[in-house]
Amino acid sequence: TPMLIVHGEHDYRVPYTQGLQLFTALQMKGVDSKLLFFPDEDHFVRKPQNARQWWQNVHGWLGKYLQP
Repeated sequence: TPMLIVHGEHDYRVPYTQGLQLFTALQMKGVDSKLLFFPDEDHFVRKPQNARQWWQNVHGWLGKYLQP
């Protein structure tokens, strides 16, 4: 199953290293995956410029995999 991983470096709920580990494992298994990493965000994407990037990536990812 393709997986889009979104993570902020300052996430206090889930260490960003877990997102990196997941992405690395998926890549090693040949799973189509993408890591969207925000070094200036926490558990949520709040900054407008980052939110725009998040929306563009999520929209593109869903458009790619949810085609009829």
